[in-house]
Amino acid sequence: MILQPLVPVDGALPGPVLTEIATLYATNHAFFELTGDFPDPARITVEQVAAALADELAHEGAQVLMARSAGRLVGLAATLDRHPDPASGDPDPWIGLLLIDATAHREGYGRTVAALVEDRFRAAGRTGVRLAVLDNNPKGLAFWQAQGYETLRHAEDLELRRPCTVLRKPL
Repeated sequence: MILQPLVPVDGALPGPVLTEIATLYATNHAFFELTGDFPDPARITVEQVAAALADELAHEGAQVLMARSAGRLVGLAATLDRHPDPASGDPDPWIGLLLIDATAHREGYGRTVAALVEDRFRAAGRTGVRLAVLDNNPKGLAFWQAQGYETLRHAEDLELRRPCTVLRKPL
C-alpha cells in the first residue's frame, strides 16, 4: 500500500481523483450519518466532497493522504502537523480523518493506513499523535483503542461542538 498526498493543481483538485474520492466518501454513508457532515449522507456529491477537502487543506500544515492498494483508492487520511487552535499548547500532530472504502472494511486497510500515517510522523521526529472520535461512534473508538490509542480527555470538536473523546498514541 502507498500513501499519496492530494495536491491541488492550479488551486483545484484534479477531476478524476476528486471523483474517486467522492466515491470513497459515498460508500461511508453510515459514518456520515453519525457526523452530520453532509446534508444527505446517502447522496454525497462531488461538489460537497471538494468543499470538504478544501476545508481540510485550508489549515496550515494539513495534508490529505490517499491510500492505494494495487492502484485502487482504498482509503484516505487527513492529518494536521499540530492542533488547529494555537492556544491549545498541544505539541502532537493529529489525524483528523481516516476513511476506508466501506466495501473493504475489516480487510486490514484501516490498520495499515493508520500505521503508515504514524510512520510518517515518526520519521518526522514526532513523539506522539492525537485524534478525536465522536462519542456517538463506538466502533471508531474501539478501532483506535485496538491500535494502541489511549483516552486523554472528553471534549467538543472545534467546528461543530460535538462531544468527542480525544486519544493519543506515543510513537
